[in-house]
Amino acid sequence: MRDLRISLTDRCNFRCRYCMPVEVFGPGYRFLPREELLSFEEIVRLARVLVPMGIGKVRLTGGEPLLRRGIEDLIAMLATVDGIEDIALTTNGVLLAHHAEALALAGLGRVTVSLDALDPQVFARMNGVGAKVDRVLAGISAARAFGLRTKVNAVIQRGVNDAEVLPLARWAKREGVDLRFIEYMDVGETNGWKLDEVVSAAELLEILGAEFELVAREPAYRGEVASHWAHRDGSCEIGVIASVTRPFCRDCQRLRLSADGKLFTCLFAAEGHDIRGILRSGSGDDVLRAAVAGSWATRKDRYSEERGLVVRPKAEMSYLGG
Repeated sequence: MRDLRISLTDRCNFRCRYCMPVEVFGPGYRFLPREELLSFEEIVRLARVLVPMGIGKVRLTGGEPLLRRGIEDLIAMLATVDGIEDIALTTNGVLLAHHAEALALAGLGRVTVSLDALDPQVFARMNGVGAKVDRVLAGISAARAFGLRTKVNAVIQRGVNDAEVLPLARWAKREGVDLRFIEYMDVGETNGWKLDEVVSAAELLEILGAEFELVAREPAYRGEVASHWAHRDGSCEIGVIASVTRPFCRDCQRLRLSADGKLFTCLFAAEGHDIRGILRSGSGDDVLRAAVAGSWATRKDRYSEERGLVVRPKAEMSYLGG
């Protein structure tokens, strides 16, 4: 274990096809009630237990984590935990301009913004609620202005936003923002994933290589999920996460915590291990530690390597986070 990813809510202000299609997550959908969510104190207690077990990085995800009231307080609490070296957040960016200063002051170090298109019409169609791309760009600018290290992720789906690859890369280079392209994955059960809609890492690099002079760099650490290339002029980096065509299950070091307190050892898992029950049972940290160690030691997850060979249910991205 190296990286703990914490989902703060299963709610989102987008209804995108990728993880929250409106046909499923419409106005009448029942999200988790507040009493079922882990409290900030419970999250911080778990983080303290996990640090001696190898966790040094914490990422807050969603749903949309900025919808969780008081998120700055949680960040400030996590920042006091000895051994946590890095606190990051993944967001769709719509609320980021409003929160950026408070997040930075609380101790957030990095933010990753999901931005799948720059074209206003494509962006509005993909997010499902007509959100404006200008708000996301303003959020990115605010995050950088307040000193947050900022990265952009783009999921590319053939026939939907594949024409946005070069415009996104040009924008990122001009702004000096690191950009990562992600192969379209079969997360959850509702996004209607088809293999022929995947724009592979090889295709992405061919598109990018026709315009940009890129130099491959070595992984920064074992288990780094993206392969990276730097612009030769040193302006920024481009990464590609190839979970579909180049699985990296054997080096995965990520542990995921759902908003209602279940530990998942894989993004594509169907079920998690209940931790909320232990946290609320009055049991000591030794019991909690043993439960986490047992779930990690017995994991056999390698869905990306088995894709097409096995059929199993998967938790929704909005519930588990990225």
